Amino acid sequence: MIKFLRPVIQTGSLLLFACTCLAQKIDRKALVSRHNVIVTKADTLASLTVGNGKFAFTVDATGLQSFPEYYKNGVPLGTESEWGWHSFPNKENYQYNETLKEYSFENQPAKALYAVQIKTGRGKDASDYFRENTHRLQLGNIGLELIKKDGSAAKPADLQNIHQELNLWTGEITSDFNIEGTPVHVVTCSHADNDVIAVKITSALLKEHRIKVKMRFPYPTNQFADMGTNYTHDSAHQTTLSQTASGAVFSRKLDNDQYYVAAKWSSKADIRKISDHYYNILPADNDSFELSVAFTVNAPQASVPAFAEVDQSSISGWEKYWLSGGAVDLSGSTDSRANELERRIILSQYLLRAQEAGNNPPQETGLTYNSWYGRPHMEMLWWHSAQYALWGRSELMEKSMQWYFKAYAGAEAIAKRQGYKGVRWQKMSDNEAGESPSNVGSFLIWQQPNIIYEAELLYRDKPSKELLQKYQKLIFATADFMTSFAHYNTATGHYDLGKGIIPAQECHNSSETFNPPYELAYWKWALQAAQQWRIRSGLAPDKSWQSVIDKIAPLAIKDGVYKAAENVEDSYSPNSKYTIDHPAVLMALSTLPANGMVDTATMHRTYDTVAKAWHWEHTWGWDFPMVAMTATRLNQPDEAIDALFKNVETNTFLPNGHNYQDKRLTIYLPGNGSLLAAVALMCTGDDGNKIPNPGFPKNGKWKVQWEGLKKLP
Repeated sequence: MIKFLRPVIQTGSLLLFACTCLAQKIDRKALVSRHNVIVTKADTLASLTVGNGKFAFTVDATGLQSFPEYYKNGVPLGTESEWGWHSFPNKENYQYNETLKEYSFENQPAKALYAVQIKTGRGKDASDYFRENTHRLQLGNIGLELIKKDGSAAKPADLQNIHQELNLWTGEITSDFNIEGTPVHVVTCSHADNDVIAVKITSALLKEHRIKVKMRFPYPTNQFADMGTNYTHDSAHQTTLSQTASGAVFSRKLDNDQYYVAAKWSSKADIRKISDHYYNILPADNDSFELSVAFTVNAPQASVPAFAEVDQSSISGWEKYWLSGGAVDLSGSTDSRANELERRIILSQYLLRAQEAGNNPPQETGLTYNSWYGRPHMEMLWWHSAQYALWGRSELMEKSMQWYFKAYAGAEAIAKRQGYKGVRWQKMSDNEAGESPSNVGSFLIWQQPNIIYEAELLYRDKPSKELLQKYQKLIFATADFMTSFAHYNTATGHYDLGKGIIPAQECHNSSETFNPPYELAYWKWALQAAQQWRIRSGLAPDKSWQSVIDKIAPLAIKDGVYKAAENVEDSYSPNSKYTIDHPAVLMALSTLPANGMVDTATMHRTYDTVAKAWHWEHTWGWDFPMVAMTATRLNQPDEAIDALFKNVETNTFLPNGHNYQDKRLTIYLPGNGSLLAAVALMCTGDDGNKIPNPGFPKNGKWKVQWEGLKKLP
C-alpha cells in the first residue's frame, strides 16, 4: 500500500501527490542559481552583500567599498557586526529615571512610569541620550583606489563594461570592469563563521601601481541613520597601526569602546597613512593581490585566514544552508509573476541568512546601515525570524531568542514600575536589553506574545522536555504580565486590553484606545499556548490565565465588519484617520488562526472593506505578505498573490532582493522575512488545512513544488 503525503505540485485542476517511493526532490542548486544577481552599472540601489548572519560587508560595483559617499543615498556600503556598538560619554550624568513620566490610564494602575521622549529641558536631553545610545558601529570601509592614466582617481562614471555577479550558491561576488580599457577582476567573499572578508584582485593595473586598497574608518553619526561615511571628528577617535610581516593590525578606540581590524595580504605590499583614520595598501609588482581582513572585539590572537580558506568556508557554508530546510520551486508556472516571486523568495533567504542569523535580535536594516540608531524592534522579531522555523531552520531562529534571558531582569523591572506582574518586554532595545524611551514604543503591547509564539514554533519542530524547561520561565512570566494587564470589566463580564495602549497600527492615541482586534486575538492565542506549555510540563493549568482566555473581550463589530479598535467609531470612511499604517485589523487572522475569536464571514467583509478604503501608499513592506496570509486563511488565493504584488512603493523589491521603502529606508528586512512566512503558509496552510497550496490560485497557471516547509498554527 502506498502512503500518500502532502500535495507538493499543483498544475491547473490536476493535483499531483508526492508519495514515499516516488517523491522527486527539488534541484536546489538549479533553483538558487537561476536567481544569481547580475549588476551591469554602478547602481546605488544594487549594492551586494557577503556575510554570515552576525557580520556583513556590503560592496559597490567594484566588489569592495570604493565609492561609499556615492552610494550613501542608495543601499549604503556598510560593515557591521552584532558586537560592534558604541556609546558617547554621558558627560551630563543623565539618569534613566529622567526619561520616566507618570501616566494614569483608565482601568490601569495609577501613576505608572513609562520611558518617553520628554519634550523640553534636561528631560529632553536625557531622553535623547538614552534613545541615541548605545548605537551600532560602522566598522570601516575597505575599497579600491583606482588611478587613471593622468594620475587622477577614477570615479563611478569611469567604470566601463561592468559585469558583477553574486553567486548565491557559494556566497561569492565576482566583479569585472575596465578602467580606460584595462580589465579589473575582483572576487569577494566572507567567512561562514568568523567576521572575516577576503578579496582577490587581478589586473595589469596592479603592476602599474594604479590600484591601491584603501582602508578608512568613519565616526558614528549619533543620528537615526549611519551610512558609514562620517569622516569628521578626527580627534574624537583613535586609529593605531601596527605592521606585521605580511599585514597590519588597526586598533580602533572610540571613547570607552575598542575593536580591532587585522589585515593579511598574499604578496609584498606597503602601507601608508594618508590622514587620520585613512590608509592605503600599495601592492608590489604583480598582477594579482589577495587580501583578508578580520574584525574582532578583542585583540586578534590567531592569524587571519588567507583568501583560499575564507573562500572555501563561504562555499561550504552556503551550500550547507541551501541544502537544509525548505525550498519552493515555481518553474513551470505560466503566471507572469511566478518567476519574480521565486526570485524574491530566493534572494530573501540569502539576505536574511547573510544579515540576520546572529545571537541577538536584528535591526530593521540588518547589518548594512543603521536605522533607529541600529536598535532592534522587538515587536518585529516574529516578522524577521519566524520564517526560519517555518522553513525548517528553527536553530537559526532560536539563536536570537537568547536575548530574552538577558532582557528578563529589565523587563521585570518595567512591569513592576507600572504595577503589573511578570515581565513587560522592551520594545526598542539593544544587545544588552536596554529600553529606548519612546512616545509610541513604550505603549505597544504586541511584542509581548512573540516569545511564546516563537517558543511554540521551536517545540512544534523539535519537541523535548529540555525545551519545555528551558523556556518555561520566559513563557510563564510573559503570561503573568498578559494576565495582569488585562482588566476585568464588570459591566460586560469580559477582560479588556487598555486603555493606555497603542496597537500595531500606530496612529491610535494611547489614552483613548482599548480592545484593538489583533492584540485581543494574540492575547488569547498566546495565553492558550502558555497554558499548553504548563500541561506539557506536567503542571496544572493556571486559573488566572484561563479566566482571561475564557472571558477576553470579543472583537468589536460595526456595520458587519471588525472595527479598528472598540473605541473607534469611524474605522473606514473617507474621513477616517485609521486607514493608514498597518492594516492591523487583518492581523487577527494572519499569523493567527481564527481560534474562536475571528468569524471568517465577518473577516471576509472586513478584508473587502480594507482593500477598498486603505491608503496603501501609507503602509510598510511587511503589510503585503501579512495581507496575503489573511487572504490565504480566508481561502482567497487570487487575493493572496495580488497582495504580494500590490503596486506600491513600499512593496518594491530591488535587483539585490531588498525591500525598498523610501529614501530614508532603502532596505527593510521585515519585508523579506514576512514574505517567506507568507509563502510558507500559502504552500502548507495551517494545522487544519486540507487544501493543496491554499495560497496559490487554482487557475492552471501555477505549478508549485515545495519541500521541507512547516505548517503555521
